[in-house]
Amino acid sequence: MNSRPRNSYILAGVGITSVLLLANKSNREKLQSITTKIKDYMPFNKKKYEVMEKAGHPMPQDTEDNKMVSEGALYSVNYFNEKEQQ
Repeated sequence: MNSRPRNSYILAGVGITSVLLLANKSNREKLQSITTKIKDYMPFNKKKYEVMEKAGHPMPQDTEDNKMVSEGALYSVNYFNEKEQQ
């Protein structure tokens, strides 16, 4: 069986259907609004993240930062322990 004629009929059907649907102005406006919404959520449109200088490598001399990091790590452990005990 040759699938080429079937594929061409499918493509022609999709093309004719899209032309008929987009002939109406309200349908075109709906399509434009949907495409702009999709473009807004695409990753290439997102702003670049600023580079953090101290991310992941705290200095041993910076005691306040080290204290904050250790408290943050203990928070999740304490939360898990409380959930397990209940």
